[in-house]
Amino acid sequence: MKVSRTARLNGEYQKEISVLLRRLQSSRSDFKGIVSVTEADVAPDLKTAKIYISIYTGSEEEKKRTFEIIKESAGYIRHELAQVMRMRTVPALTFLWDGSMTYGAKMDELFRKIHADEKGEQEDER
Repeated sequence: MKVSRTARLNGEYQKEISVLLRRLQSSRSDFKGIVSVTEADVAPDLKTAKIYISIYTGSEEEKKRTFEIIKESAGYIRHELAQVMRMRTVPALTFLWDGSMTYGAKMDELFRKIHADEKGEQEDER
């Protein structure tokens, strides 16, 4: 099976950006939580890339602040990628919020409630 160039680049960008975000986190005290790069989507022309980020923190305020720091640091991250990736051009990075983990957790909770309600109804019938 042949893997396309953009698919390989997506994986490499995801890995390298994760490393750079860890480095950024260690240098900033207001960068809180666990940050995960869930997906990288590089355009076929290699001019732009969408980077999907998931952040786990104790509060919603910390999560928003950390995401703002990441968005503000897009130029720095792009510059550091240019040093590592050895490509002619490094795409402009757009960081986007990945809500799939939050959505999944919400669905799990709903299924748990449904399951608990079914158990309660079965016990009432006995």
